[in-house]
Amino acid sequence: MTGAVLVMVGGLLVLSVVSGMLGLGVAFAAVPFLALFLPDLVDQVQPLSLLLNGITALFAVFGFARSGLIDWRRALGLVAVTTVFAPLGAVLANVIEPTAIWAVYLVSVCYLAYRLFRPVTERPGGENYRAALAWAVPISVLSGLLGVGPGFLLMPTLVLVGFETKRAAAINAVAVTLPSFSALVPHLPTAQWDPGLTVALLVVGAVGAFVGARLTSLYVPGERIKQMFGVLIVVMTGYKIVTLFT
Repeated sequence: MTGAVLVMVGGLLVLSVVSGMLGLGVAFAAVPFLALFLPDLVDQVQPLSLLLNGITALFAVFGFARSGLIDWRRALGLVAVTTVFAPLGAVLANVIEPTAIWAVYLVSVCYLAYRLFRPVTERPGGENYRAALAWAVPISVLSGLLGVGPGFLLMPTLVLVGFETKRAAAINAVAVTLPSFSALVPHLPTAQWDPGLTVALLVVGAVGAFVGARLTSLYVPGERIKQMFGVLIVVMTGYKIVTLFT
């Protein structure tokens, strides 16, 4: 492996552990990370990131399922919504001005970060699941536009409507797996793949996501997960603001 490939593989392993801990696919971080090494955002970075997102979310599901944290009925309801609407965003990405898309995204994540750093009341058994389903529609379309998968916005939404943090992460992992693959479909005709690099990233992504989910299930308190996610949103949003204006 070349030095650049080793950095990509090592970096993605770290990102996958973090994403697995939070019940996310890795695309929210993989898009800006892989863009440092791959020149074509639409035909290289986004297809690879969506594939990685689906695989890492799937292996996070395996990790959370071993601890019995997944509410399958509610998770599958969210899967139905996200799978239907994520491809719509991927199609619209070809006709909407990217700057407008990122503006909406930045406003959304800033609001979610603000809410996560404020006290949030968990309501086990009294979660507003209908609100989560309603919000999943625009979240899925926006994630398809950006090629990042819906988990980055859906996870804090689940927390804000009352889900206990660990269960929100587990449900989120299920909810983002299938739509990651469905959002990949519109990219397939023009996607450019490096087979060796793709396989290496998929392997480390799967391992890292499973390890991260097990760490959360067994050792990390729910409040700490929420704080980690809030910090992550701030860091990634700050990074995107810098890259938009440089």
